[in-house]
Amino acid sequence: MRIRDLAYWLFLMPVLAAFIFVVVAPFLLGIFYSFTDWNGIETKGFVGFDHYLALFQDKRFLDSLWFTTKFSVVSVILINFIGLSLALLVTAKLKTSKVLRTVFFMPNLIGGLILGFIWQFIFTKAFAGFGAMFGIESLQGWLSTSSTGFWGLVIVMSWQMSGYIMVIYIAYLEGISKELIEAAEMDGANAFQRFRHVVFPLVAPAFTVSMFLTLSNSFKLYDQNLSLTGGGPYESTQMVAMEIFNTAFGRYDMGYAQAKGVVFFVIVAVIALVQVYINKKREVEM
Repeated sequence: MRIRDLAYWLFLMPVLAAFIFVVVAPFLLGIFYSFTDWNGIETKGFVGFDHYLALFQDKRFLDSLWFTTKFSVVSVILINFIGLSLALLVTAKLKTSKVLRTVFFMPNLIGGLILGFIWQFIFTKAFAGFGAMFGIESLQGWLSTSSTGFWGLVIVMSWQMSGYIMVIYIAYLEGISKELIEAAEMDGANAFQRFRHVVFPLVAPAFTVSMFLTLSNSFKLYDQNLSLTGGGPYESTQMVAMEIFNTAFGRYDMGYAQAKGVVFFVIVAVIALVQVYINKKREVEM
């Protein structure tokens, strides 16, 4: 037993050490720096809670937080709706289901920066070309306003993550016993009733996992924001991650950026944990 315990800790130690040095230690150090006027090189003095008090009056930070919140809400709804719809499609009795699974999952394999540049070309060149050809003014000037920039980011995020979320829903859908579906069908339940009263409650755990992933990824989005809109026009599509980056490396106010990062971490953690708690409670009720 002692040899097994020793082997367990020997195998665990490298991973545990990497986690402490790469995640825990920098996080704790960042909290310390948030109470100082650290400029990235040296710490000149201790400022207490000044940074935390200032950021709640910082219009740039508050505007980016509001934009990120709106983006996350819309993205979470769309991604989960599309992901579940694709999962229902590919788990149906189709000859092309395996090919469709591959096609739908492929966007998730493309890096965020590259994806942003690809869609930037589509929005600014392809959309403008179609708009000029067919006389559709709404397709011209995409990404030049905060509204089109917002929906551009939503489209890119949904297009990339829907296939990944689809895989999660597929795992739960394929775990549903066929006898339950057949029994509901024999009782006279139509397709919608079978989905609402049989399928939906059984895939409820998938909603908990999928909503957690989509919520956290939407709030932390940076690469697509950088390559697609760059926060423009006039920082109207700047999300929190980009705003923190610009504070740190654009204005070289590292201590203030650390305070923003800590507050952002707390906000995302609280929202994610509350969402998991509510969904877990609903799973039991279903």
